[in-house]
Amino acid sequence: MKSGIHPDYHEITVIMTDGTEYKTHSCYGEAGATLRLDVDPKSHPAWTGVQRMMDTGGQVAKFNKRFAGIGTRTK
Repeated sequence: MKSGIHPDYHEITVIMTDGTEYKTHSCYGEAGATLRLDVDPKSHPAWTGVQRMMDTGGQVAKFNKRFAGIGTRTK
């Protein structure tokens, strides 16, 4: 292994969305850094199977307003 070309591999603490934490090795930050997750397997719909609507109409309404006239013919 060449010296001086690899990132520092050290121990960090990962905090899940429910507050549980564990230690792992990573190149993230510096030794002893804390990584807080916004999405993890306990809360992400891909793993839980529960879908929830993030936007109650803001982006969808903007999209529909912008592209409402597409597909209609004007003479």
